[in-house]
Amino acid sequence: MNAFGALPGGVFVFPSIFMQRLGVLYTLSAYVLWGLFPFYFHALSDIGALEILAHRIVWSLVFVALILIVLRRGAWIRDVLRRPKTLLIFTATSALIACNWGTYVYAIVTGRTLEASLGYFVNPLMSVALGAFFLRERLRRAQLAAVALAACGVIWITWKTGTAPLLGLAMAGSFAVYGLLRKIAPLGSLEGMALESSMLFPAAALYLGWLCSEGTLVFADAVPGLKGLLMLAGPITTIPLLLFASGVRMISYSTVGIIQYVSPTIVFFIGLFIFGEPFSLNMFIGFVMIWIAVAVFAVESLLFTRRIRREVNRRAAEEN
Repeated sequence: MNAFGALPGGVFVFPSIFMQRLGVLYTLSAYVLWGLFPFYFHALSDIGALEILAHRIVWSLVFVALILIVLRRGAWIRDVLRRPKTLLIFTATSALIACNWGTYVYAIVTGRTLEASLGYFVNPLMSVALGAFFLRERLRRAQLAAVALAACGVIWITWKTGTAPLLGLAMAGSFAVYGLLRKIAPLGSLEGMALESSMLFPAAALYLGWLCSEGTLVFADAVPGLKGLLMLAGPITTIPLLLFASGVRMISYSTVGIIQYVSPTIVFFIGLFIFGEPFSLNMFIGFVMIWIAVAVFAVESLLFTRRIRREVNRRAAEEN
């Protein structure tokens, strides 16, 4: 193992156990909060998905800006404006996170929570595949088998139901690529979130202004409780994203893939048992394929991690 914690074969071992655990805690907290999101958006189901999305963007920027002002962290802005590559990366992440937010909100308010959960079950396997391709995190046979089996599950659902789970796949793909880019992005989590919100703000503000001019802006005539609920979109959206962006920098991308199973599990149970959404036999068979893929990948990853730890301890003992 060299000074940066890399073992032969490209396996990366983080030198600080504390930072690993902190990263796991941050990332796990983010996915638990995301798993509970259906309750929030279901409460806003009488409002159009695009208006909800616009409020998420506007109030997220307000919330992040307040944090930066309190912390007096604004010096980074001038430096970012001089770095076209950074602006390009965050232009991409802004578009991806807007796509992810929008499809998720639309899925919940239109009664497709189970499809949203499917997307987030598939997302970890997409993340692992992207990590292997772009970050050179080597895929082992069990991981490849898990990815293939999950793909079979999606194909089965599409074939038997006659409808591809496009919302779920859009959510999975957009967030997998978002996570990859945020891992290599040169800004911290708070600054990155502020830049993304700033880039999305003009379009969101223009849309809300257009709704207001048309007399269809729900926020304008809403009761104080509903207005407050919409304004809460800022902290509700920002806090888990900040936790995720911080945590993903402290742990391997494969570990992020494992933790991501928490969120879709919570969302699935909410959709099935609380919202009572229909769940056919063919959908169940497709989900079973995906769940088996998740289980195979999770178990193999745990066994691999134990193997690496034993190897690190053995080498450390030999060096001493």
